[in-house]
Amino acid sequence: MKIQISVKSLSKFYEVHQKEPGFVGSLRAFFTRKYETVRAVEDVSFEIGEGEIVGFLGPNGAGKTTALKVLSGLLFPTSGEVSVCGFRSFDRKPEFLRQITLVMGQKNQLIWDLPASETFLVNRAVYEISQSDYVDCMKELTDLLDLGPILNKQVRKLSLGERMKCEIAAALLHRPKVLFLDEPTIGLDVTMQARVREFLIEYNRRHGATILLTSHYMADVVALCRRVLVIDHGRLVYDGELESLVERVSPVKYIRLVTQHPIAAEQLSGFGEVRSIDAFKATLVVPRERTSAVAARLFQLLPIEDITIEDPEVEDIIGRIFTEKLLSK
Repeated sequence: MKIQISVKSLSKFYEVHQKEPGFVGSLRAFFTRKYETVRAVEDVSFEIGEGEIVGFLGPNGAGKTTALKVLSGLLFPTSGEVSVCGFRSFDRKPEFLRQITLVMGQKNQLIWDLPASETFLVNRAVYEISQSDYVDCMKELTDLLDLGPILNKQVRKLSLGERMKCEIAAALLHRPKVLFLDEPTIGLDVTMQARVREFLIEYNRRHGATILLTSHYMADVVALCRRVLVIDHGRLVYDGELESLVERVSPVKYIRLVTQHPIAAEQLSGFGEVRSIDAFKATLVVPRERTSAVAARLFQLLPIEDITIEDPEVEDIIGRIFTEKLLSK
């Protein structure tokens, strides 16, 4: 597999001014400034192959956005090597910029008082897209994102979901090979989040684009990413399959069962922790390695009508990683 993104020992540090409160603090800062070194990203290394969709996870302030800005060439690293599409990103060569895009859910690139179609024309000129390629790409993006009804509406009159679809379209007009997506579904309702996810899957299938995605909505990560990178306090603490992370961090599974007759908690307590029970329905928490054996015993000893075995919610698992420091490099 061709490597599209290569990061070796990447670090990005900032010197942040620390000022004491009040007038006296301001006066002291005028003569003598104190600085603190913030290690936003520290000694991070990974590689991402062509066509991969990888989740980039971490709590607020972990260094995700800083890393994406370095990868896209917006920031110069303190140290380390970064290669994207065969280019050193922070050189920002035109050939490099034509192959990548950065979408930030909290930033607006559309011209506020004009229709989105006007911004698309500006981007066409910036990227020197031919008329035929522009028409073909616009047709594809309009079909995939259902842009037809909103292309000629002023951006300020669009809903958040409509604007986000236009933002994504504007970022993809030049058909980049690498997509850096920073919270692309932030603030969207559940239906619109699903639409954006479906679009990204289809875009990746059609064009083989490499996608590095940050999101606090774990539904995005579960739907799109088999592999995840987990960063905490600037350091990469996990690089691997999402499924393996769940198995490594969560020692339990949930057994949800439906019975033919009402059951009491006392009947289930010997099988595992009773998380919930309501007449015909119950949820048990059991050790991961005992799941199959417990399910078999339940079928033998109780009037089971239906049973499902599930992993805990990914949101819960990721939350535990950062609150309980379950991963270490």
